[in-house]
Amino acid sequence: MERATTTALAPERAKWTAFVELLKPITWFPPMWAYGCGLIASGQPLLDRLPFALAGIALAGPLVCGTSQVVNDWFDRDVDAINEPHRAIPSGRVSVQAALIFAIGWTCLSLLVAITLGTWVTIAAIIGLALAWAYSAPPFRLKQNGWWGNAAVGLCYEGLPWFTAAAVMTAGLPSVHTLSLALLYSIGAHGIMTLNDFKAIEGDRQTGIRSLPVQLGARRAAWLACIVMAVPQVVVIGLLLGWAAPTAAAIVTALLLAQLALMARFLTDPIRYATWYSALGVSLYVSGMLASAIAVRGLLT
Repeated sequence: MERATTTALAPERAKWTAFVELLKPITWFPPMWAYGCGLIASGQPLLDRLPFALAGIALAGPLVCGTSQVVNDWFDRDVDAINEPHRAIPSGRVSVQAALIFAIGWTCLSLLVAITLGTWVTIAAIIGLALAWAYSAPPFRLKQNGWWGNAAVGLCYEGLPWFTAAAVMTAGLPSVHTLSLALLYSIGAHGIMTLNDFKAIEGDRQTGIRSLPVQLGARRAAWLACIVMAVPQVVVIGLLLGWAAPTAAAIVTALLLAQLALMARFLTDPIRYATWYSALGVSLYVSGMLASAIAVRGLLT
């Protein structure tokens, strides 16, 4: 009897698993990390607004980022049917209609949660959700051009979550310190997104996606990615020194120097070393984000 019940529940469990698969939990980490940096940089005691902070974590990761993943899979369903037929929509585990309803419903749920967290959070969520749809949906299809698509993802993964966290904790417009760091690390994230494009150059070229490695060639795109990642960090170091945070400036400088050493190897063969550099260099980059956030917290408390 127990085995029969378990067998009967298996299809239902598989159905819900497919919906979770559409949300791609593995992609939630970058915006949630940036959100955590924003919490720290706000300078506010976490326990004072813990329920709001937790709601904001859900907004940054499962909700807004999750929405972007569902929307992307829905609009890419025909291509995925050829290249990745095992995915939830092309495999038939989630119907095309159900996936669209899910994308719209998850968008509305994200907005409702954002509204409960205040005006500035709502504005940030609207921008993030608009970019999530514009990234994949015609007529915009920002993902088809590396300049615009990478900028949209960088902003949604780094700047908006950082801003959102600070807005949640302060219940208002975040400080100029937070605004500055959120913007700079978003710009740098444009380079991070370019790194991800090296693994699909031929496929992008064949399907008409104008990623930066396709537009500029692998070597020039690699140089651009490195410069775009490095320059904002130099500005961050300057800001930290101007804010009388020399220890944090030294930490970010050390992390940047380590990145530059890795970049030298990456630039010798961008296609070969893109994944390698993405794993190591990006880890150093986001560590600098945390160091900067801790420094700002010290300034505000």
